[in-house]
Amino acid sequence: MLNGNYMIIDGMPVALDGTERNLIEVIRKSGIEMPTFCYHSDLSIYGACRMCMVEDEKGRLMASCSTIPYAGMNIKTNTERLRKYRRNILELLLAEHCRDCTTCSNNGTCHLQALAIKFNVQNIRFDRTRTDEELKIDDSSPCIIKDPSKCILCGDCVRECNEIQHVGAIDFAFRGSKCTISTSFNQPLVDSPCVGCGQCAAACPTGAIVVRDNRSIVWKHLDDKDTYVTCEIAPAVRVAIGRALGVPESENAMGKIVAALHRMGFDEVYDTCTGADITVIEEANEFVERIKAGEKLPLFTSCCPAWVQFLEKKYPEFLPNLSTCKSPMSMFANVIKTYEREENPAPGKKYYHVAIMPCTAKKFEAQRDELKTNGQPDTDIVITTQELIKMIRESGILFDQLHPEAIDMPFGEMSGAAVIFGVTGGVTEAVLRKISEDNSRSTMNAIAYVGVRGMAGVKEATVMYGDREVKIAVCSGLANAEKLLSKLKKGEASYDLIEVMACPGGCISGAGQPYLSRVERMERGQALYDADREMAIKRSQDNPLMKTLYKGILKDRTHEMLHVHYNSQKD
Repeated sequence: MLNGNYMIIDGMPVALDGTERNLIEVIRKSGIEMPTFCYHSDLSIYGACRMCMVEDEKGRLMASCSTIPYAGMNIKTNTERLRKYRRNILELLLAEHCRDCTTCSNNGTCHLQALAIKFNVQNIRFDRTRTDEELKIDDSSPCIIKDPSKCILCGDCVRECNEIQHVGAIDFAFRGSKCTISTSFNQPLVDSPCVGCGQCAAACPTGAIVVRDNRSIVWKHLDDKDTYVTCEIAPAVRVAIGRALGVPESENAMGKIVAALHRMGFDEVYDTCTGADITVIEEANEFVERIKAGEKLPLFTSCCPAWVQFLEKKYPEFLPNLSTCKSPMSMFANVIKTYEREENPAPGKKYYHVAIMPCTAKKFEAQRDELKTNGQPDTDIVITTQELIKMIRESGILFDQLHPEAIDMPFGEMSGAAVIFGVTGGVTEAVLRKISEDNSRSTMNAIAYVGVRGMAGVKEATVMYGDREVKIAVCSGLANAEKLLSKLKKGEASYDLIEVMACPGGCISGAGQPYLSRVERMERGQALYDADREMAIKRSQDNPLMKTLYKGILKDRTHEMLHVHYNSQKD
């Protein structure tokens, strides 16, 4: 018998500290990685895949994800019975699964593929039962593609969409062998409540839902000698690209990214931080105007396209509260194209602008009619961080050996306020820096600690603007945003400024980024704050480039180029 708060795992005693929610957490603490599909630490316990089964001393089988540990418990995680059990499950899953692995976008990163190799599954004894019509691909969305032939019904995407995002675009449909993941009435994703956040794709372990890949379109334009190709890189990309390409995780790899893009053939490479500085100025001015007028408060930030769609589709009554500012990507794209046409023309060439973003919803934003100039999109196409990684690999570039290069002029200056846009709370902190009359280091440090930093889903802060108390809320994850909207509707809360990012943690956790854990989320956010500390300019209005832009390209057409109004999409 054990003396104390211990249990036995594979013959070894493991201490219990009372914080473990289930057996999996204790097993992992003992140095054993349990195979799972449906278990996700951020989601509710589902217990469907049964890959994490363990055996107790009486031969009873139990799912370790849904079993609560207790002192004196004695289990085994690796017996011949369990190994056979897991191989049978994998065979059944693979029988219904598309096995064109070499052409799958998740080849090499697919969890089902990895476990099939791990458990030496070499033969599939069972036949597929689903028809081609049941396995029809839904590629209607500009953001994600759903392929039911690769779905293993783990439910990760459903719980992500419903629990973390509260969007409810997909759910289980039908029963038994006919069970599938579907939109309501099997309508195309583009016509569903889907907001394109892509968090379902980030959660999917098999490639049944993936981010739309636009690489071939970009390569086509890079190879066209009659096309002048420019690009912009979002702040969050620089701290997420490293691990996949041999650079330490969370290192600011911006210089190497610029060097790689130049080698790939981009004519001009810019930093979206310039667009973020413009956004800060415009959004802060709009906020001050509303504060003085006492109208249309709280002001909602408008940088996140998934959040904008969330309001359009579910809460259009709050659209008057949404900032009229375009996102940094869309503002900057318009500025870049205007500059190229008017001040840096390339005779006989077409202009094509690529945005490299951490976000899948940006793919939809680029296509919006509201964000076109004379019928032409300001941002021609969006690729994600993961697509950029694949393009660098396609090019044969040894990323870790590149010498960093500077972004191209004339958009070579930016502030630290723009850099932190990629993490939750960053937009709010940048606005607070803008409306502050003091740009001293002590004031900037004070703003950093008012309560808007950190990975909490909802943060609240109160600051003084003149003699007025300003109440602020910062949300990441649409479920948190919906809770806040509910409080506002019921009159249970009152704010002046609300920042919302659809992805938990902000853009650093965008679905277009390489997957990250909670700990890595914090590390990526900290990397952006570290980059901010290294910047000489802390406030957007102190960036000398802003003065040049407002006296030049933006003069007399600020509202036309930088602002937009959205309309209800609610049925």
